[in-house]
Amino acid sequence: MTVSKRIKVLELRSVRGTGGGPEKTIMVGAAQADRSRFDITVCYIRDARDDVYKLDATATRLAIDYVEVRERHSFDPKIWPQLRRIIQDRGIDIVHAHEYKTDAIAWLLARRTGIVPLATAHAWTGNTARERYVYYPIDKRLLARFPHVIAVSSQIKDELVHHGAVADRVTVMLNGIDPAAFTRVPGERDRVRQELGMTPEDIVIGAVGRLEVQKRFDLLLDAVEPLVQRWPRLRVAIVGDGSRRSELESQIRRLKLDAHCRLLGHRTDIARVHHAFDLFAQSSDYEGTPNAVLEAMAMETPVIATDVGGTSELAQDGVHATIVPKGDVPALRSAMEAALADPAAARARADAARRRVESDLSFEARTRKLERVYDDLMRGRAPHA
Repeated sequence: MTVSKRIKVLELRSVRGTGGGPEKTIMVGAAQADRSRFDITVCYIRDARDDVYKLDATATRLAIDYVEVRERHSFDPKIWPQLRRIIQDRGIDIVHAHEYKTDAIAWLLARRTGIVPLATAHAWTGNTARERYVYYPIDKRLLARFPHVIAVSSQIKDELVHHGAVADRVTVMLNGIDPAAFTRVPGERDRVRQELGMTPEDIVIGAVGRLEVQKRFDLLLDAVEPLVQRWPRLRVAIVGDGSRRSELESQIRRLKLDAHCRLLGHRTDIARVHHAFDLFAQSSDYEGTPNAVLEAMAMETPVIATDVGGTSELAQDGVHATIVPKGDVPALRSAMEAALADPAAARARADAARRRVESDLSFEARTRKLERVYDDLMRGRAPHA
C-alpha cells in the first residue's frame, strides 16, 4: 500500500449502552490527533435495539468525525456493505479495532479490501461463559496474526505472547488522560457535596466503574462496613451503572450501610464529582489500564487500588498510591483505614500522582506514540514495541 500524505484511520468499536474506559481512549485520542497528518474517523457498530446509547453525543461534543453502522442483531450481515462503503468512500488505510468482535471484522476487511488491520487489546472482561471460553480464546489467537497489536498493560502483552503473538509486534501503551480536563478547582468541594446530599464534615470514599462482577464493589462494601464504627460520618459514593446494581443495593441493606452508601448511577461529570471525594478506592479483580485510577490521580484524590492489569504501571505503591492484592478485603480495609488516619501522607501521594499524570500519562503523549505506530505500519516497518 502506498504511503499517502495523510494517513486515514477508521477507529472501529462495538459496544452497548454508555460504554466504558475504551470510549475515552478512542474518542479523546481522535480529538487530539494531528489533523495535518491524520484523518481519524470513529465508527461504532450500534445495535438498533439499544435505547440507552449515548456515545454519539460524546462524539458531537468532542467535534470528531463520527459515523455509525446500525445492526439489527449481533451477527447482522448487513453491516458488511456499510463498512466497505465507509472504507471506500473515505479512502481508509488502517482499521483500528478495539474488542473481539471488531478484531475479527478488521481481519476480514483486510482480506477483502487491502486495509492494514491494527487492534488495541483493552482487556478481556466479559462475564458470560461464551465470552470466556469461546470468544476470548479465539480473539487472542487471532490477534497473534495481526501485523501489530497495542496492549494497554504489560500483563495484557504477556497474555498475547502466551497465545502466540510475537513480542516485537505488541506495543504496550498505557491509557492516557487530559490533565487540563481533570483539574481540581478550589472551592468546588462543598458545592458538589451539597448537590450530592453530603456535608462538609463527611468523610467520603469514592469509587467509579460499571457495576459488573470484575469491579468487585461487593468487596469494597465489605471492607467499609467495620470502618463506620470508627468514623460515623464515613460515606461511600459509587459512580456507575450496570447489571449488579440490585445486588449491591441488597448488600448495602444487609450490611446496614443505607445511611453510609450511595449508588450515584452513570454520570458524565466524573471530574466534578471527584471534588466530593477524600479518597478513591478501586477493588477490581481485573483491569486493562484503569481509566478510573488515572482520573483519580489527575484529580489529586488519594488512591487505593488493587494490583491488577496496568494499575501498578500507572501508580507506584507508596509513591503515587497504595496498592493492595486483589480479593483481599482485610488489606483493602487496612489501606483505607491508614489513609484516613494519616491524611498528610495520603495527600503527598496524591500530589506525586498528579505530577506523574502531567509528565508521563497525558493523552497528548499517548496520541503521539499511537501516531508513530500508524506511521510505521504504513511504511511497512514493525513499530517499536
